[in-house]
Amino acid sequence: MTRRLISTGSPFEKSAGYSRAVVDGDLVFVSGTTGYDYVSMSMPEGVEAQARNAFATIEKALKEAGATFEDVVQTRYYLVDADGAADLFKVTGEIFGEIRPANTTILCALLKPEMKIEIEVLARLRR
Repeated sequence: MTRRLISTGSPFEKSAGYSRAVVDGDLVFVSGTTGYDYVSMSMPEGVEAQARNAFATIEKALKEAGATFEDVVQTRYYLVDADGAADLFKVTGEIFGEIRPANTTILCALLKPEMKIEIEVLARLRR
C-alpha cells in the first residue's frame, strides 16, 4: 500500500511539518483542524463559525482522499471552554447525526487564544 499526503496549502502544514491528511491503505487520518479561513487567514470568534470552517477544510481533505463525511468512523473534538459544546454539537449533529461515528470530546488549551475548537477525524475508504 502507498502512503499519500494531502495538503490544504496552509502555511502551518509546512512550518510545523505535518499533512492535513494522510491516506494509508484504506484509512484517512485527518489532522486536528482549527477554524481558520485559509483564504483570508482569519479566525471567526464563535465556536459554531470555527467548527463550520474546520469542517469545510476537513471535507476538502476527505474529498481529495476519495472519502466523504459518511466514511468517517471516529472523531475527536477539542474545546477550550465547555460552554462552547452546544454550539459545536449543533454543527456536528448536522454533519454526523445519521452517520454517528465513535467520538471523544476533550476540554483543553489550544495553541492560540483565538482558537476555540480543534477537530480531527479518521475515515475508512470504501473500496
